[in-house]
Amino acid sequence: MLRMKITLVKSLIGTKKDQIATAHALGLKKIGDTTEQPDNPSTQGKIAKIVHLIKVDA
Repeated sequence: MLRMKITLVKSLIGTKKDQIATAHALGLKKIGDTTEQPDNPSTQGKIAKIVHLIKVDA
């Protein structure tokens, strides 16, 4: 299964509560936090919700 590296590059301050919850669900809490997630439809949906806050490397 493919894995994706996701890095939080912008602050969560001032974003909507659901976007903050999505970032936390991915394991991202502070700027610079990086996590590896499986490439599946669930993760793709989370990425689409906060794409403006993160950087994704395949």
